[in-house]
Amino acid sequence: MRCALLLSLLPVVALAAPAPPNRSSQDDSGNYGGDSGFGGDSGFGGDSGFGDDNGYSGSTGSNDQSSPFASSAAMGGGSDGGYVTSATQAAAPAASGQSENGGYYSSYYAQPEAASTYAEPAAVSTYAQPEAASTYAQPEAASSYVQVVAATTAAAETTAAAVPDVTPVAVTSAAADGDACTVTEYDDISSAVASCTNIVLSGISAPASSTIDLTSLQTGAVVTFAGETTFGDTYDDDFDPIVISGTDITITGATGHVIDGNGQAYWDGEGSNGGQSKPDHFIVVKDVYNGVIENLYIQNWPVHCFEIEDVAGLVISGLTLNNSAGDAANSASDGEAAAHNTDGFDISQSDTVTLQDTWVHNQDDCVAITSGSNIVVDGFYCYGGHGLSIGSVGGKSNNTVAGITFSNSQVVDSENGCRIKTNYNTTGSISDVTYENITLSGITDYGIDVQQDYENGGATGTPSNGVTITDISFIEITGTCSSDGEDYYILCGDGSCSDFTFTDVDITGGDTTSSCNYPDSGCP
Repeated sequence: MRCALLLSLLPVVALAAPAPPNRSSQDDSGNYGGDSGFGGDSGFGGDSGFGDDNGYSGSTGSNDQSSPFASSAAMGGGSDGGYVTSATQAAAPAASGQSENGGYYSSYYAQPEAASTYAEPAAVSTYAQPEAASTYAQPEAASSYVQVVAATTAAAETTAAAVPDVTPVAVTSAAADGDACTVTEYDDISSAVASCTNIVLSGISAPASSTIDLTSLQTGAVVTFAGETTFGDTYDDDFDPIVISGTDITITGATGHVIDGNGQAYWDGEGSNGGQSKPDHFIVVKDVYNGVIENLYIQNWPVHCFEIEDVAGLVISGLTLNNSAGDAANSASDGEAAAHNTDGFDISQSDTVTLQDTWVHNQDDCVAITSGSNIVVDGFYCYGGHGLSIGSVGGKSNNTVAGITFSNSQVVDSENGCRIKTNYNTTGSISDVTYENITLSGITDYGIDVQQDYENGGATGTPSNGVTITDISFIEITGTCSSDGEDYYILCGDGSCSDFTFTDVDITGGDTTSSCNYPDSGCP
C-alpha cells in the first residue's frame, strides 16, 4: 500500500500525475486552459488561486497582464500563506534573451521580477494544489510555462500521466527579429545553419542515419522547432539524432510542435545494457556558451534524452519530456517496461547550468549529474523514473561535483527520491550539495539514498572511501515511500562522508527498516 501526504489546506481527492500540455488545445495567444490562468478565470484553478486567498495565483496573480506570477497574492504570497519568494532567477545572460529585471523575452517563457523559487508556508507540507485544475495551462499574458498537479490524497495511489493529444500547427511568425529562414526539407538544414540567425525547422523528417546538426550555429542564432520532427530507424549506438553547439544561442519550440524520437523502433527492455543497437543519446548539447533551450515537447526518445557536456552558461526551461509510451511491455521486453535507461538529463563537465520548470515522465534518472559545478535544478516534476541523482561519480575523466542545488520539485512513483551514488574503489569528490523543498510520493526503493558501493552499474553492499562526500544538506524533504520501500539508506565508506545536515526532513511509509551508517546519530 502506498502512502501519500495529507495536506491540511486541501480536500481529500485522488492524486494523479499531471498530464503534459494538451498541444491541440492551445489557442493563438498561447493559452492552454481557462480564460487566463490554469483552468480558472484568473488563477491556478479558481478565483482565489492556488489554495486560498494568498495562494499560488489568485485573482491578482496569473491574470495580471504585466506579471505572470507576481503580485502579493500570486507566487509571492500574501501575509498568511502562499508561495513566498524573494529573488529572481537572473543567471541567464542578457544575450540569451534575458531582460534587465530577470525575465526572458521568449514568446512562451518569462520569469517575473519578484518570483523565482517556491517557499513553503508553515502550514503546508507539500505543494498546495487546486481542486479544479488538472492540466497545464498558460496565462493569457504570461509567458511562463508552469504545471498544475491534481490535488494530493490521503489514501489513493498515483496514476500515470496520460499521453498528450498532439496536433502540430504551421509556423506563422518568426522566432526572432528579422525574416526567418524556414526549412521544410532535411537536406536544406546545413545551408540555413551556415547563413541564417533565425531558423525555423518545420515538419522535418530526418532520414535514417541523418543527424539534425546544429553545431555550427552563428552567434546569437535562434532555432525554432515547428510541426512534427521525426527520425528514420538508425540501429547504431553512436548515432546522435540532434546535436547542438554555439554561443548565445536559443533553441525553442513553436506552438503545437513535437519532437518524436521514434523510441518504439528500438525499445526492447535493455536500453544501453544490450539488445539491439539503438541511439544512446537523443539530444547532445556540447560546447554551448550562454545558451537557452526552452519550451520543447519531446517524446519517445530511445535511451538517454539529453546529454549536456562541456557547457558554460545554459538555461533550460519549460520542457516536457514524455516517454510514457515506454512504460508498456512489448514482445522484446519480457514483460518489463520496453523503454530502459531513459534518463531525462545527463550533465557532465559543465558549469553554471540552470534547469527549471520542466515535466519528465521516464524510466530512469530524471536528472543525473556526474561532474560539474554551479548547477541548479528547480521546479521539476519527475514521474516514473529513478529520481534526482548525483552520480555515479568515480572512474570517469572528470569526477568532481560541486555547488549543486535541487529545489522546489516533486518526485512521484519513482524508485528513488534524492540520490547520491559513487563507484567502488574510485576517486573523486562531491561537495556543497543541497536538496531543498522536495516532495516525494510512491517511492519504491529509497526516499533519501547515499551509496558508495556501486560496481559495474549495481550496488554491492560493500562501500569504498575514494570519493569524498562533504557538505550535503537535506532541507524540507517530505513525503512517502511505498510499503516495500525504505525511507532512508546511507552507506558511506570509512571516513569519506562528512558534514551532512538534515532539516525538517520527514519521509514515511516504507516498511523496510531504514539503515544509515552515517552520521553516527543514525537516520533522520
